[in-house]
Amino acid sequence: MKKIGSGIKSGSDRRSFLKTGMAAAGAATVGVGLLTSGKSAYAEEKGGRLDAGDAAILRFLAAAEILETDLWQQYNELGGIQDKEVPGGSGNPAYTKAIQALDADMDQYIHDNTEDELTHEQFINAYLASKGADTVNLDHFRVLESSDASGAQDIGRLTNLMQLSVDTTWYTRYRSRTKNPDFGDTFPHAIPTLAVHEHKAIPASNADLNDSNHLQAIAYTAGFHFASIEQGGTSLYASLAQRVTSVEVLRILLSIGGTEIMHFQTWQDKAGNVKPLTDVDPVTKVKVVFPDLNASPLGGEDFQTNLIMPEPTIFLSKDFPVCSIIRPTATKGAAMGALQSLTASGLFKGQSKAFFLHLTDLAEDADEASREF
Repeated sequence: MKKIGSGIKSGSDRRSFLKTGMAAAGAATVGVGLLTSGKSAYAEEKGGRLDAGDAAILRFLAAAEILETDLWQQYNELGGIQDKEVPGGSGNPAYTKAIQALDADMDQYIHDNTEDELTHEQFINAYLASKGADTVNLDHFRVLESSDASGAQDIGRLTNLMQLSVDTTWYTRYRSRTKNPDFGDTFPHAIPTLAVHEHKAIPASNADLNDSNHLQAIAYTAGFHFASIEQGGTSLYASLAQRVTSVEVLRILLSIGGTEIMHFQTWQDKAGNVKPLTDVDPVTKVKVVFPDLNASPLGGEDFQTNLIMPEPTIFLSKDFPVCSIIRPTATKGAAMGALQSLTASGLFKGQSKAFFLHLTDLAEDADEASREF
């Protein structure tokens, strides 16, 4: 893999001019001299007939959907169904079989999730364009390497699925009856070893196909990554919907956000089908342990595998009765929080400083949006 790029830096007093027009200049030309300082880019952005904040939120969501499409396309090329709805790749029977250990229909689910994200990015950009607003194009950042395993396309990628640290706290967060991240609560990982070091969620080469135990560990990693990604989208749409001004834009966020919820529900169910397994990557020597989540020292409601619907928990105030909800949904810093979470997972390892500046710019603009009454 290429060397790791710079991480995310926040600060509302800093803006890059990086918008969709940067494609013509090329990522290699981007440097510190292109940054503006002490001035919001809002006045310089083209909102068209949209409220500037609504346009900024939609642009960040378009970028998020482009990134999701990129990662799901990689999963589909190896473990999904390749057809005219989701073109690219030719499939990898060994990886597909390993993924199907979680459910026999996983290839169809992966295909459909990929198609959904593709339609989301296309719709949001088309809507922005229809209102005379700037759209989002990340093609100039497609510089990361593809898997060398049979079935994958040899093209530039935006995301890296071969060096992940997967956050599995979503698993216990949605099963907790006493905690809510919006109250500052923290949660244990379902699979602690996935949260440290770097793990493959797709085979990096055909060498990863030789050991069935190792390949199964890669497939299980993917299963938990699927849910991790989609629960993030679930919260992101619910959080940013609270900031939009236009009723039509609100309708867009609620409608697409509902699909993200359906995705998460599906993947949470499948992750619970993981079987106990221990693997050591033969190349990196990184160990991963998938425990029996229903057995001691785990077990109990916080780990019970068939609890796939959000358990009721505290919401808004501890004085209210518990309620089954999406969590978190606090809106302050929602876009930047989502971006930092994705970055921390290793999803962007190998990307350039310009890439991080561009996404940070979009996130900060989205977080500065406020509802106008």
